Amino acid sequence: MELACLDLEGVLIPEIWIAFAEETGIDELKATTRDIPDYDVLMKQRLRILDEHGLKLPKIQDTISRLKPLDGAREFIDWLRERFQVIILSDTFYDFAAPLMKQLGYPALLCHKLEVDENGRITDYTLRQKDPKRQSVRAFQLLNYRVIAAGDSYNDTTMLMQAEAGVLFHAPQNVIDEFPQFPAVHTFDDLKKEFLTASCRDLTL
Repeated sequence: MELACLDLEGVLIPEIWIAFAEETGIDELKATTRDIPDYDVLMKQRLRILDEHGLKLPKIQDTISRLKPLDGAREFIDWLRERFQVIILSDTFYDFAAPLMKQLGYPALLCHKLEVDENGRITDYTLRQKDPKRQSVRAFQLLNYRVIAAGDSYNDTTMLMQAEAGVLFHAPQNVIDEFPQFPAVHTFDDLKKEFLTASCRDLTL
C-alpha cells in the first residue's frame, strides 16, 4: 500500500501567517518555515509579536475564515485520493485549520495544538512530537506503507528524506538550491506526474 503525505500551507492553502501579516500590516509575521528552519524559534517570534500588538486567536481565526484553498488544490486532492491514501502532515494548528479542511473535503490531518487562555490569548503551543512529519512517515513505514511525500519548506525536508520518494512543490529557490536531490515542480499537473512516476504501481492521469 502507498500513502501520499502532503504539507498544507503553501501546498494546498495560502500561508496563514502571511495572510494575517498582510491584514494587520505587521511584516515580521510574514516569516515562515521557508525563511526560518527552526520551528521553535519561529513560533516564539510569532507569539512575542502577537503579545506586543495585543492580537488574540479570534483575530487570526477571522482572517482564516476568508481564506480559500489554492487554485486547483481541491481538485488535486480529489484526484490523489482516487489513487492513494492521503494524509496531511502540517505544522499548523487544529485551532486554525478546520475551515480550510472543510473546503478540501476533510482529508486526514495531523498537526499541532495551541494553548489559549480564557481571554483568547495564545500562551504557548504543543507539538505532537519532535520532528513530527518525519516521525509520522516513519510510523507509516513501520506499518508497511510506502510513502510519497510533497512539501515546500525547510520543515518538510526531513519528511521528504524519510519517504520512499519526495517532491518539492511551490518551494522557494533557496530550498530548491539546498535540496537538489528532490524534483521541484510548481503546478498541480506536474505534481500529479511526479506522484505517478514515484508510485510502484501502474497508475494513469
